[in-house]
Amino acid sequence: MHRHVIWFLTFVAFTASARAQPASPALPAPDVPPPESPPAAPADPAATAAPAGSAPPSEARLLEAKPAEAKPPAKAPAVTSKWDTTLYGFVEGDTIYDSTQGLNDNAGNSAVPRKGSYAGNHGQTTMGARNSRIGYRISAPAVDDIKASAQLEMDFVGNQPPGISESAFFASATFRVRHLNVKLETPIVDVLIGQSWQLFGWQTLYQPATVQIQGIPGEVFSRSPQIRLSKKLACDPVSLELAVAAARPPQRASATPDGQAGIKLNLDSVKAFHTAGSTGTALDSASIGVSVVGRRFAVDEFTAAPHSQVVRNGYGLSIDALIPVVPATKEHHDNALTLLGSFVTGAGTADLYSGLSGGVSQPALPNPGMTTPAPTYTPNIDNGLALFSADGTLHPMQWTSYLVGAQYYLPPSGKVFLAANYSHTSSGNAHAFGAATKVFDQQDWADGNLFVDLTPAVRLGLELAWINQTYVNGTEGTNYRAQFSGWLIF
Repeated sequence: MHRHVIWFLTFVAFTASARAQPASPALPAPDVPPPESPPAAPADPAATAAPAGSAPPSEARLLEAKPAEAKPPAKAPAVTSKWDTTLYGFVEGDTIYDSTQGLNDNAGNSAVPRKGSYAGNHGQTTMGARNSRIGYRISAPAVDDIKASAQLEMDFVGNQPPGISESAFFASATFRVRHLNVKLETPIVDVLIGQSWQLFGWQTLYQPATVQIQGIPGEVFSRSPQIRLSKKLACDPVSLELAVAAARPPQRASATPDGQAGIKLNLDSVKAFHTAGSTGTALDSASIGVSVVGRRFAVDEFTAAPHSQVVRNGYGLSIDALIPVVPATKEHHDNALTLLGSFVTGAGTADLYSGLSGGVSQPALPNPGMTTPAPTYTPNIDNGLALFSADGTLHPMQWTSYLVGAQYYLPPSGKVFLAANYSHTSSGNAHAFGAATKVFDQQDWADGNLFVDLTPAVRLGLELAWINQTYVNGTEGTNYRAQFSGWLIF
């Protein structure tokens, strides 16, 4: 009887444990008789009898059986999306010394103070981080062979109010848009809608490597809202790219978008290791590109109270080349030597460069009656594109430029590389528009650069640059620039 009490208490304990934890499905439930009846005797007592003092067989199985450990809860499935988002950009810090005063960190084609002037005889030091950049690329899932993507890119070189303090200008830089566009890639044609690089000059493929902030003197450098159609035709080992675009006109009153078109031949079997600007390093195919722009100007007539428009056309032609003298591969770019060149000519194209006007200006209105105040003319077009002569004839400003550059990536790893560039810019008619002491119509620029990649994300650069501008009266403005910059590229 005592043994049955022990057996019953054991059964109660097991039942409570079984309710608390699920039994393992691999372990069969023990064969337990009702507590009121003794265990059934085995057929062969001698063969199955337990030693004295031991538990009966069914009780032994009960004591040895252990409930299985609880399984961990099922892991929730990861949340996934077919949308793809990429963050990119760089943080940049610049330290710049100029031998003259007046140029900003982004000098472009600004007028250099003439020799002998106060600004031409004194130097300046500029420090800033305005050229830092942030961007996003967003790609949607492909639908019916249509791939849709968008680009959003901004920096801190935005317009600021005139008369702002130096501290505010450089230390509280204004956020601005660089690129905002939508791209649709289809088997038939690719479509770009929004603000992006101008098609003219096939930007940015042929930009040189410089520590100096782009666009540099004599370089086509411009972005604009546009609608572009393009198509790439592959025929190994070459490919052909065709593109046309309707871009924002430089003068709204013209009522006609810019028309741009380009054709580019790529030799895809030969690759050039190429840095455009200071951070955009890539492996690009050897290529030659030709592009054109046609534009229409409709400027208010040259009078104080205009009643009609004067219409003239502008144009531009750009021929560009990227030549790998010593080609590179994806695995090795040490000892790579790359040459690039660009030739641009046109009329009414100053806005396609960075800050180019040559110092030209509209003439004063005739005042034969010597009235006071004298009549004034307010043009409805940005300065430097198309100007009137004193007889009321409208003339688009003519500019021609060429730019050549070389890049060499030193062995053994290519993490140290050198770049040198030269450009020449001239105008065929700027001399006729403005004071001879304020208008330059010849410009030469050259620089040398040393880049060092400390890590794949950290780059340092040092540049020495020279620019010389010849004014219409024969005087010159010359500036020497030394710039040290560092970038964290992401």
